[in-house]
Amino acid sequence: MESLNIEETKYTPKISMDPVTGTVAMTGKSYPENTFEFYAPVMEWLESYFKGEAQDVTVVNMEIIYFNSSSSKLFFDFFDVLDEAKDDHKIEINWIYDADNESAEEAGEDFIEDFEDLTIKLVVKE
Repeated sequence: MESLNIEETKYTPKISMDPVTGTVAMTGKSYPENTFEFYAPVMEWLESYFKGEAQDVTVVNMEIIYFNSSSSKLFFDFFDVLDEAKDDHKIEINWIYDADNESAEEAGEDFIEDFEDLTIKLVVKE
């Protein structure tokens, strides 16, 4: 399985997904014109990764500064895949936010409430 790397743009986050290290990272803003089309390869990669040879521990680092409502729906789908995989795989999720970005902190808290079976840590960026 190949790594997936998508460069950051003004409207989309930097995404890196590495099957060798078992790390998934999203950094930046997320309000692409067509959210589900943009994230289709991400979702396909994630599902294939967990069906294939996932690492013993998968670490997901989400540092999303801002996202729109369609990205929010997509992140629910993303977390659903993680939620389904958690029974067979150890998954650590870090929701990283800047101390003065209250909306990013609240978004992380919302995901924690919505996915109480997942371990999502709120991490204040230094």
